[in-house]
Amino acid sequence: MRATKRIAEATQESLHRIFTIAEAPDSTLGRLEQEMSQNLVGFLNNHIVASKNALTDIEQDFVNPHIPEQPEFVSDHMHHLLDKLVAQSVHTSSPSFIGHMTSALPSFILPLSKLMVGLNQNLVKVETSKAFTPLERQVLGMMHNLVYQQDDDFYKSWMHSAQHSLGSFCSGGTVANITALWVARNKLLQADGDFRGVAREGLHRAMKHYGYQDLVILVSERGHYSLKKSADILGIGQENVIAIATDKYNKIDCQKLAEKCRQLSAQNIKVLAIVGVAGTTETGNIDPLDKMAEIAQQTQCHFHVDAAWGGATLLSNKYRPLLKGIEQADSVTIDAHKQMYVPMGAGLVIFKDPASVSAIEHHAEYILRKGSKDLGSHTLEGSRPGMAMLVYASLHIISRPGYEMLINQAIEKAEYFAELINQHDDFELITRPELCLLTYRYAPKPVQALLARNDDDANKSLNLLLGKLTKFIQKRQREDGRSFVSRTRIEVSRYGGEKVIVFRVVLANPLTTKEILQDILEQQCQLAQESENFLPELLKMAE
Repeated sequence: MRATKRIAEATQESLHRIFTIAEAPDSTLGRLEQEMSQNLVGFLNNHIVASKNALTDIEQDFVNPHIPEQPEFVSDHMHHLLDKLVAQSVHTSSPSFIGHMTSALPSFILPLSKLMVGLNQNLVKVETSKAFTPLERQVLGMMHNLVYQQDDDFYKSWMHSAQHSLGSFCSGGTVANITALWVARNKLLQADGDFRGVAREGLHRAMKHYGYQDLVILVSERGHYSLKKSADILGIGQENVIAIATDKYNKIDCQKLAEKCRQLSAQNIKVLAIVGVAGTTETGNIDPLDKMAEIAQQTQCHFHVDAAWGGATLLSNKYRPLLKGIEQADSVTIDAHKQMYVPMGAGLVIFKDPASVSAIEHHAEYILRKGSKDLGSHTLEGSRPGMAMLVYASLHIISRPGYEMLINQAIEKAEYFAELINQHDDFELITRPELCLLTYRYAPKPVQALLARNDDDANKSLNLLLGKLTKFIQKRQREDGRSFVSRTRIEVSRYGGEKVIVFRVVLANPLTTKEILQDILEQQCQLAQESENFLPELLKMAE
């Protein structure tokens, strides 16, 4: 009986101990932290993108569905994580990982992240965040100023107003886009007479009250899939996200956009929002935002700009003009965890009008009381970490000129890679970079010559085989683990709008060198030669 009691007391003491931060650097926890940091540094300094282990093999390390009945020593569990998790993670910071919108992080982010996690502030409520709330409001003000460039009196009036907010921090671009369209819906279908608003009475009654046949969202064919999620969640329906055709530069065709708006009006279908894209995820192109703003004004609808990727370009005085017209948007999405080099989970939406967020304001008796400066009253998410601190720190440490240098270098590096592809006999550039994204594919010179004849039937057969070869090369390159490019399938105007499979690269990582880009092309050439079916068949067709 006494032994059982001693075990229980020891267990309770151990549990209490793990919630106590050890002060001495030579403590067990201090030594473990040092070892883990060294291992992480070793991982980050290794330029291999990923281990060659197959996903099915890695899954075998994570198949036990039972919660352990016995505790483990922290040291033992740490080594388990290092061996089974860290060693088999994707090295998204690697200079040769150029396939997705994830890049290297500044070294100062690691210690600051520890500070953020250790403080464990919850930005839903002032009572759980205190100083983090005004800090987040300031960051929203800084980003609002980046987009809309209002005078100092504007920010003095609105930045810390309890009844207003210049935007919302959220986990990423998807939630930011949902929030923007949520505001747009609630403003359009607001309380009117006996009708208490869509938020209280629902979409069916709102549509009946206002007499609309339907609601739609208009965006280019290159619009992000999160917009369909938004339409689903807001009760509008995915089919009511209408894709407008793009031109040969992957930008929305504004003439077709205007025509669609007139057609919908004649059918008594209300355009809830027109969405401009500032940096498409597939090609990096930017819609003509100024022209879209004019059409939105004529249509009397909300104008939202999804600048999750390209929004950071506003930090560059040289390339800011690419986003001309963004300052006319009612709302703008920007992801700081993309070209602002902050860890995942730092998305935000900015509203031109500080009163816009009142359309989605919500309160509770125990939290988010009326009149408080709680940020959670204007956000879709409830509990949120203090990611704004990392954006705040990055803006101060890197500064606007520092960001401009990073953005300019990324765009110019993409232009260099495009020229490298153009000069190579066996590669075909599909889309030229406007920001730091581009697409291309491996296509031997004789095959390109045959494609240039514009024989539709022959081109379909060639593009089908080239697509299979592209998939083969991309998969082999990924499995090899030394480098990584992604692939996508896009319409190409010079092939009559036919969808073709292409390589897609994102050159935001400042550590990616010209030599690495040359090596990636060389490796793709070598992998193409290993194709036993596709390349020989292509060359035979081109004879």
